[in-house]
Amino acid sequence: MEKFRAYRIFEDGGKGRGRLVEMTADELDPGEVVIRTAYSSVNFKDALTGTGAGKVVRRFPCVGGIDGCGTVLSSSDQRFKAGDEVICTSYDLGVAHDGGYAGLMRVRADWVVPLPQGLSLFDAMALGTAGYTSALGIHLLEHNGMTPAGGKVVVNGATGGCASLAISMLAQRGYTVTAVTGKNDQHDYLKSIGASEVLGRDALPAGNRPLEKSLWAAAFDSVGGDQLAAMIRSMQQHGVIASFGNAGGIELHTTVLPFILRGVRLIGVDSAATPMPLRKAVWARLAGDLKPPHLADIAQLITLDELPSAFDNMLKQQARGRTVVKIQ
Repeated sequence: MEKFRAYRIFEDGGKGRGRLVEMTADELDPGEVVIRTAYSSVNFKDALTGTGAGKVVRRFPCVGGIDGCGTVLSSSDQRFKAGDEVICTSYDLGVAHDGGYAGLMRVRADWVVPLPQGLSLFDAMALGTAGYTSALGIHLLEHNGMTPAGGKVVVNGATGGCASLAISMLAQRGYTVTAVTGKNDQHDYLKSIGASEVLGRDALPAGNRPLEKSLWAAAFDSVGGDQLAAMIRSMQQHGVIASFGNAGGIELHTTVLPFILRGVRLIGVDSAATPMPLRKAVWARLAGDLKPPHLADIAQLITLDELPSAFDNMLKQQARGRTVVKIQ
């Protein structure tokens, strides 16, 4: 039976800890679709699971990687056949079901998305959960009134994977983007991918006033905590905010005044359990009007052997953009 390399998470003192092992297909979790994995990617959740920095994995052992794409080897579900190029992200992948950091994936057919025309397999993982989350946020905010003519859009935590892709997508769609970052040496990078202006983190209003000067028509926040609260207080009338991260904390201290006096709308973006019709629609947009023009600048390629250093960089907030993992 074919052996393949995998980055598998084992229990170690009550926490998860990953290491490279050899596996065979009969060790993988059950599923209707077997995929020869071409690429995966590195997300914050992957860094938490692979290092034991967070209690994310729900059972051990488990192959890491919440993203994966490749070519179908076999399928007992008629929706897929051998040779199909496909994407699988989110759901329980890499958390409670063997994920994308392995030469083979065996997954539920209900989790699989056909690779849209206009995307390569590399593109799909340069986007991955991060790109999908950004596109879903744009899709939801546009359905709630966000338009290029409405005013500036602020993107917080701007050098992260989700935020970098959001900047590139928004700029391509004609939005005027303000990037907010704590990394003063990354201003040129952020402008190169589409930001019209770059502000330091200290530009966000401090204090606890219930309302601040109206600055932005829309906001994308991957940080949470006090920074999200500051943006809520600074939105224009009928401003819309997409919340999809908690790097700055899970608590949110605010008042109802931005919501009842300015009509601000705070929209949560859950990429893990999106209904499949919406998931396919968003991936179609990622192959079309939301395909970032700067993927080559945003993504870097590594191997499975380099995962530990990639995790370390991400947890130390030293990572920039997206990291794609070459499996085959």
